[in-house]
Order: sequence, then C-alpha cells, then structure tokens
Amino acid sequence: MKDKGLRIGLGITCFVLALALTLQIRTMSIENSVVSQTFADEELKDSLLQWKEKYEKASDNLAKSNKELEIIRQSASTNASDSEEKTAQIKKNNLLLGLTNVYGKGIVIEVADGTSNIQILDASTLLIHDGNLRDIVNELANAGAEAIEINGQRIVSSTYIVCAGNVILVNGEKISSPCIIKAIGNQESLYGAVERAGGILQNMRMNDLSVQVKKDNNIKINKYSGALTQKFMKDRGE
Repeated sequence: MKDKGLRIGLGITCFVLALALTLQIRTMSIENSVVSQTFADEELKDSLLQWKEKYEKASDNLAKSNKELEIIRQSASTNASDSEEKTAQIKKNNLLLGLTNVYGKGIVIEVADGTSNIQILDASTLLIHDGNLRDIVNELANAGAEAIEINGQRIVSSTYIVCAGNVILVNGEKISSPCIIKAIGNQESLYGAVERAGGILQNMRMNDLSVQVKKDNNIKINKYSGALTQKFMKDRGE
C-alpha cells in the first residue's frame, strides 16, 4: 500500500513536471516568435528607410538633370536665334555689297556708238567713252538705284571704269558697244533722272550716239565676281 502511494506521488510529480516543461517550451516558442517578428519588422523598417533615401536621391538627381536640360535647351535656343540672326545679317551685307544676284523693277539703258553721214572733224565724238558710262552710273546712283550693272559687270564701291586704248574696262573686264546698263530701283525716279532735260543721255543723243531707255519689271543683276579688298580701312572693334 505504501509502494502504491509512492508510485502515485511519483506519477503526479512527473505529470506536473511534464506540464511545467510543456508550458515553458510554449512560452519560449512564443517569445522567440515575438523576437523574430521584431527582428523582421526592424529589417523591413531599415529596408524602407534605405529605399526612401534612394528615392529621394533619385528625385534630387532627376530635378537637377531637368534643370540642366532646361538650361541647355535655353542656350541652344539662344544660339540658334543668334545663328539665324547672324546668317540673316551676312545675307543682308552680301546683298548690299553686291555679292549676290538680285532681282527687281527698274530701267534698262542701251547706248551704242553713233553713226553719221555728215563728215565731222573728230570721229571720237561718235564713240562711247568711259566718262559717258561714269556719268550714267552717277546719275542712277544719285536717283537711288540699289544695284547697277554694265554688260554683266556689277558696279560696287571698288569698281573703276576707264578707257584702255580703244576699249573700256569695267572691273578690269573689256566691254564694247553696245553697252547695256541695268539699274534696280524706283522706276519713275531712275527714268526721270536719266531722261531729264540737259541730262547725260540728252547730251549723248545730241552727239548722234544711239540711246534707248525702257522700264523693266523683271531685271536680274549679277553678283560681283571679283574680290572686295581694302587697304586703308581698319576696324577698331568699337
């Protein structure tokens, strides 16, 4: 009977110990799970912070790149505008200097050596001279001609018209009768200037030279084919 009670006591003791051990194991498992979850939450938080920093850095870089791109676009736009303006200015300068072909309304003058059945003492009066052409060019220029040409030779600031023996040189090129002089400008002003009473053309007709003048709405004047040079002018950059 005594052994039986001892066995029962030992059984109860083992049961209690087993129950206590089981409870302790479950408690430890729950604690470990909580700790693991805590670690996982911390890792997730750290990861989120890292991604947030990367995102903010990427956003800053994007904003900086957009700003730089806008500066480049503005600079390119300014340079393009400057380039177009310079190109337009160069074209305008070439136009004024006579370095481009030009078209427009104006007048055409044809003068040729004269013929006369009357015997005269000085036959040279029937010939076109360099002075005649210079006078015509000056009349046209004073009347506002924007472009002038003699037998295909464009008249520019450096043009010279001189006699060389029996021929006339314009820009160093020989020309002969008939001389075709084209001028672009206000037709009425040009026509009135050369056909005025006592003008150069009237005097040439009086010397029996052949002179014809007509208005033309579709004149082409060729560009100057020589080289424009200057020996005395200097640019001080003012």
